[in-house]
Amino acid sequence: MGHLYALDFDGVLCDSCGESSLSAVKAAKVRWPSLFDGVDSAMEDWIVDQMYKVRPVVETGYENLLLVRLLVEMRVPSICKSSAAEGLTVEGILKNWSKIKPVIMEAWDESKDALIDLFGKVRDEWMENDLATWIGANSIQTLARSRFADALLRELAGVIIPPERIFGLGSGPKVEVLKQLQKKPENQDVTLHFVEDRLATLKNVIKEPELDGWSLYLGDWGYNTQKERAEAASIPRIHLLQLSDFSKKLK
Repeated sequence: MGHLYALDFDGVLCDSCGESSLSAVKAAKVRWPSLFDGVDSAMEDWIVDQMYKVRPVVETGYENLLLVRLLVEMRVPSICKSSAAEGLTVEGILKNWSKIKPVIMEAWDESKDALIDLFGKVRDEWMENDLATWIGANSIQTLARSRFADALLRELAGVIIPPERIFGLGSGPKVEVLKQLQKKPENQDVTLHFVEDRLATLKNVIKEPELDGWSLYLGDWGYNTQKERAEAASIPRIHLLQLSDFSKKLK
């Protein structure tokens, strides 16, 4: 029997937090220009540093824009256009992001689709105008859009993966992608493995009886917290995976 590995990209194969944070700052300046007039390079450095702390809550890229604005409003209360950031801390974001996000989306009158489009456009323009710098803001460890994943794998790791094996943002929820994969004729007699860095995603897989055949792994080097890793260790279905062991599995 062979083995099929379904690997999350952002957080498992690639550390894109630096690039996604800088892209989010660029996009935030476009989306909310008056709020970001006073954001200088020192402030941008602070934002990127804080984004590494709150990155575990991000499920979809556009949320980076929301976090960037929220961090600025937390740091400079005088520019707040709403009360969304009052009394908020990094720990509060990590604990309550699912509740905070809809509140600030409504308070700021924001559209998910518009933010997704803007974030993608800013990253595309950065890649087109200065690919070397964009690549340099990422690092391969090993859910970005497929075009970003493809570019990073080619430029940083020299790896070319057929397009049909890269599932991007438009491919649907990961549980549906896993269902598609396991139904393929060529995958009927293989051992199935799914490596992810978001505990919430793995818990969603566990809820699907159809996906009981997948071995599940939480990468402890990815965008997750110590609390989440401890919870994962208490769930029999999930294996806590270290980067060194992950590398051995792929050899």
